[in-house]
Amino acid sequence: MKNGTSSSDFILLGLLVNPRSTGIVFAVIFAIFVVAVTANLVMIFLIQVDSRLHTPMYFLLSQLSIMDTLFICTTVPKLLVDMVSKEKTISFAACGIQIFLYLTMIGSEFFLLGLMAYDRYVAVCNPLRYPALMNRKVCLLLAAGAWFGGSLDGFLLTPITMNVPYCGSRSIDHFFCEIPAVLRLACADTSLYETLMYICCVLMLLIPISIISTSYSLILLTVHRMHSAEGRKKAFATCSSHLTVVSIFYGAAFYTYVLPQAFHTPEQDKVVSAFYTIVTPMLNPLIYGLRNKAVMGAFKKILAQCLSARKVSTSDG
Repeated sequence: MKNGTSSSDFILLGLLVNPRSTGIVFAVIFAIFVVAVTANLVMIFLIQVDSRLHTPMYFLLSQLSIMDTLFICTTVPKLLVDMVSKEKTISFAACGIQIFLYLTMIGSEFFLLGLMAYDRYVAVCNPLRYPALMNRKVCLLLAAGAWFGGSLDGFLLTPITMNVPYCGSRSIDHFFCEIPAVLRLACADTSLYETLMYICCVLMLLIPISIISTSYSLILLTVHRMHSAEGRKKAFATCSSHLTVVSIFYGAAFYTYVLPQAFHTPEQDKVVSAFYTIVTPMLNPLIYGLRNKAVMGAFKKILAQCLSARKVSTSDG
């Protein structure tokens, strides 16, 4: 033990920003965190209280908001504490928990984005059968499947990572316990495990990407055959938000987990990881909310009700 720190603890080196700019970076990250959590919670609330949003698409969107909230809460609070603290340690157990949670969230989001593409395919290509194909039971099963798939990734990779022998340096050149960064401290050959992780990640990307590609190929064919310009516009508006989120999320994940380590540097890894763990959870509700008339309509309705209730209480007082 030294200064109350266990020899099994890791040290997170963080983003390694210039000490002079730490305050600005802290303020920016804190602001993003507050906006992300608030926007996602508002999205969940609106979908729950507005009956017009009780549809399969918005149910899946509420699951995405739950995942994003948990995802950003897994890494950012610890990052913010470390930025203002001299002690930047994380216990062995806490590191394992962080790995499990972020693997579960990112894996679940992979599958959910694929299922959301399938939902859009059914809505555009089979609108008459949509209520039957995407009934409440099916939606619950799809959401449960996404969560199960993500947790399977966490349960598979976390125990292996935490059972690798670590010796020598305990300093993780990252701002959270991301597996590639942690494995750099291993004093054993991890090539077999890294190959297993690579195969696992490729499969987890390949399955949803196949669903997304197939779904949107069929959607484009259906839209091309539409004679109504209004129908085409509505179909593109429905799908564009989802495609934007998919491109951002899968692009970052592909770089981190599929691109060979020879093409990585710790600095690049931290920038990409910061993007998909901090920025993406904020962008998702903004992309789906600000560009969605139904969500904005529900928000304005609730806001109007709150203002009306406040005026009534003020006049009564």
